[in-house]
Amino acid sequence: MTTARASEALDAVAVDAWLRTQVPFVGELPKGAPAVTQFTGGASNWTYLLDYPGHALVLRRPPAGRKAKSAHDMGREYRVQSALAPHFPRVPQMVAHCADPAVIGAEFYVMRRVEGLIPRKEMPMPCPPPLARRLCEQLGDCLVELHGVDLEAAGLSGLGRGDGYARRQIEGWSERYVQARTWNVPDMAYVRAWLAERIPEDAGASLVHGDFRFDNVVLAADAPERIVGVLDWELATVGCPLMDLGNSLAYWVEADDDPVGRWLRRQPTHLPGMLTREDFVSRYFDRRGWPARDFSFYEVYGMFRLAVIAQQIYQRWHLKQSRNPAFRHLWVVSHYLAWRCRRRIGAAPR
Repeated sequence: MTTARASEALDAVAVDAWLRTQVPFVGELPKGAPAVTQFTGGASNWTYLLDYPGHALVLRRPPAGRKAKSAHDMGREYRVQSALAPHFPRVPQMVAHCADPAVIGAEFYVMRRVEGLIPRKEMPMPCPPPLARRLCEQLGDCLVELHGVDLEAAGLSGLGRGDGYARRQIEGWSERYVQARTWNVPDMAYVRAWLAERIPEDAGASLVHGDFRFDNVVLAADAPERIVGVLDWELATVGCPLMDLGNSLAYWVEADDDPVGRWLRRQPTHLPGMLTREDFVSRYFDRRGWPARDFSFYEVYGMFRLAVIAQQIYQRWHLKQSRNPAFRHLWVVSHYLAWRCRRRIGAAPR
């Protein structure tokens, strides 16, 4: 965390004034705006810690600049987590949602901070091989648990659009890549065509997170093998669970992967004891009681989708809608993931 970048500064006085009219426990606190620091690990929504006496709150708002259609819907993200809480207790506790952009210039919501450790590029604690393996198993089991949530009971069955999720994902992400493409990245026409020709039927309908990975989970500080929180529900919807698993695999960099992949690594999946991508998928299928199947399509889809996300973020830098220096070289990621997609396609069963 750090103080907010100048271009992403948060009006703490305005937030405080609004919260005091909406949240009883904030209204009872001594007068004064909270101390604000910014979480800088993400590349999508802007996220801030609001430090009140005795209360650690987190505010999320959309970034400035051009946004993909339906992206960064704070109200939707707030409602999904509110509905999910009784059925999947690892979601953060929601506090308030502000639909009025006049307060800080954008819609936002506030939740309680989930205390614990977040595994990022490097582990925040020692992680011997047995613990690394257990963490992988816990991560997979948590995803299985999420995919098993009763949609009707949670009131979330209407969140998606029904059958055809896989097709909509391929068509939608392909269109978004074309729209976000800049002169310095490949067109990925071959990858897009390969995916479009092989779209499978949905493997059921589950609640899917859309960005389920190590740096979006919180581990208990006193028992780091236990996941106590799952963050960043911006992309959550109802769809095919195998597409969600493919999304997760796109971030899974192994110790013997190519040098560029290891350089881009954002998770500690390279550590001794961590499951391989193949083992992680196999365990997921075992836990669900499903027969093994070729996973090539879902792996390529996950990497392609990640390339689109990186390109959308880079486009904001390219159009000077963001000056975050972390975005400046994301066009390289598009090139790299295009190469990885083609390599994975070459290794896929004919």
